[in-house]
Amino acid sequence: MNPDLQTPEKKPGIFIDRELSQLMFNRRVMAQAEDKSIPLAERLRYLCICSSNLDEFFEVRVASLLAAASLDGAWSEHPALVATLARISEECHALVEQQYQILNTEVLPQLRAKGVHLVRHNERNEAQKAWVKDYFEREVRPLLTPIGLDPAHPFPQVVNKSLNFIVSLTGKDAFGRGTAIAIIKAPRVLPRVIRLPDHLSDSGQSFCLLSSVIHAHISDMFTGREVTAYSQFRVTRDSDLWVDEDEVKNLRQALKGELMGRQFGASVRLEVAKNCPPELSQFLLDQFGLDQSRLYAVDGPVNLVRLTQLIDHVEQPALRFAPFFPGMPQKNVNSNIFNALKKNDILLHHPFQSFQTVIDFIRSAALDPNVVAIKQTIYRTGMNSELMESLLTAARLGKEVTVIVELMARFDEEANINWADKLEQAGAQVVYGVVGLKTHAKVALVIRREEGALRFYAHLGTGNYHPTTTKLYTDFGLLTSNQDLAVEVNEVFIHLTSLTKPHKLNHLWLAPFALQNEIVKAIRNEAKIAREGRPGRIIVKINSLVDESVIRALYAASSDGVKIDLIVRGACTLKPGVPGLSENIRVRSIIGRFLEHSRIYYFRNDLAHDVHLASADWMSRNLYRRIEVAFPIPDRSLKRRVIAEGLNPYLKDNTNSWELDADGQYHRRKPRGKQLPFNAQRYLMASLGMKSDALGD
Repeated sequence: MNPDLQTPEKKPGIFIDRELSQLMFNRRVMAQAEDKSIPLAERLRYLCICSSNLDEFFEVRVASLLAAASLDGAWSEHPALVATLARISEECHALVEQQYQILNTEVLPQLRAKGVHLVRHNERNEAQKAWVKDYFEREVRPLLTPIGLDPAHPFPQVVNKSLNFIVSLTGKDAFGRGTAIAIIKAPRVLPRVIRLPDHLSDSGQSFCLLSSVIHAHISDMFTGREVTAYSQFRVTRDSDLWVDEDEVKNLRQALKGELMGRQFGASVRLEVAKNCPPELSQFLLDQFGLDQSRLYAVDGPVNLVRLTQLIDHVEQPALRFAPFFPGMPQKNVNSNIFNALKKNDILLHHPFQSFQTVIDFIRSAALDPNVVAIKQTIYRTGMNSELMESLLTAARLGKEVTVIVELMARFDEEANINWADKLEQAGAQVVYGVVGLKTHAKVALVIRREEGALRFYAHLGTGNYHPTTTKLYTDFGLLTSNQDLAVEVNEVFIHLTSLTKPHKLNHLWLAPFALQNEIVKAIRNEAKIAREGRPGRIIVKINSLVDESVIRALYAASSDGVKIDLIVRGACTLKPGVPGLSENIRVRSIIGRFLEHSRIYYFRNDLAHDVHLASADWMSRNLYRRIEVAFPIPDRSLKRRVIAEGLNPYLKDNTNSWELDADGQYHRRKPRGKQLPFNAQRYLMASLGMKSDALGD
């Protein structure tokens, strides 16, 4: 059985509950939406991000918990799981209530005061109503297909997270029957946010939602019938793809079939409008097999994520973060990148420094006649990618191109399958990693013939090769010609393609073979140093910390006197500050303009100052069920940069930093005494960006 589907056991009191920790991350995101120092459109974006996070939480985590209980169908045998689901329901309902309160009482009214109007039907003047009616007749009505429910028209299949309407009718239909309920699916091809012509807006910009347009004219779809009640609704479904990789002969073909089924997985949540009559919401709950605890009646659109389209339309610069232009490493601008790497490794800190350097590295390799081979892992890369186009070019030019594509990258499966098809057609060797283990490592290798011998160049990173996320996520990447590192990268590729046991690696920490052991060994080494009376110091920056073996090692090190700082953006089940257990551990979370995504492991090690960057968080899935790579920074100056840019500013941050206490609660850190406000991301934008005055928060 998949470990993620096992019934959760009651955990000892020294651990914070994982699900609660994940949900508390959304509390911190919503605090950004309440922050009046942040531009209004960006506050709306944080609400959208929170909504998106909750969607995925239900699609994956809640769905897996429900699947665990349904394995034997006996809920009474899972009291811990029942309690977990009850707590999730309570917390999520409170989160959603807070979301819409912020939206309706703060963000939308303040946007309206600034000239950005989201106009509801009862707020439109006659000219606006006429335009909306015309839009409905031209663009919407032809695409609608109302379904009156009867024995010949049963309740239709409803796509995951799609916008729909339930309608209650009186009177007889055209055939003299009293069909009482109809369902209308909103066309997915239409925009959810519609801009009204400027001449219909008294000041600024006016918008309406597709749901409002359909609401206003829903009666027009039922000639001769009276609409007595209606409501928008949305159902969230289990979206994990489960493929028996031991049984299928072609994982790619099996996934193609599963992708369609994802839209119709088991129902886990129902959202309706707040004024939805109880009989209609109960009817929907019955259809989807849900109880009342999974019902969310919201005061606004059932999908806040769609309001991102409104943000994209906002024209007033003051309502959004100022544009930021990432810096470029000067040493390799307008020069041959391979010659530059022979002189010095290049450390890139995204998004403060441009990802274009990595794209240029692969493009140069594709076009360079001396390059004989390119190897790369792909976890997430998006539908449009210059980097992937360069790999296609390299394959067409006859170079040996090997790409390890992770087909099971959640929600990116379709894009990865498409790229795999294109790469194979171009002549590249495409491998799908190791059965049962996701390939999450971010590594690329270029092999170049120089002076009659082969020389290796590598890129190792903490984040994905994705054109969008590299502008929004903080990550580190290392471009290196260090042959000790690059040769080991090649060994990792040989291991992944041949499925043979990897050679002993002296520099890279590879999961699932050595990473967990090396992490624990480094923690224990600091504990040993502390017991011997010398300073022990650990600083770690990761996205999640939930692996109990690592947490226990940290607890032991704390008890031995090691000073430990953990910068954990999301879920953290370690309890800091507990006397006799973790009084030397501090945990903080940074929530800012960019998503904190880099993974940094720092161990003082008697002034050796060991620094590893990694693709792996400290979660069981990363350490035991994925292919992950942690890599050292050998160059002392670059090591100092990682500490100075990736750790120290975040320890100093007192504006976007939240500190975790022993009770599992986060408290926003504020300047104390004569301290000045310090924002780590703002500092890095100023020091690394191309324009130091382009500061957006």
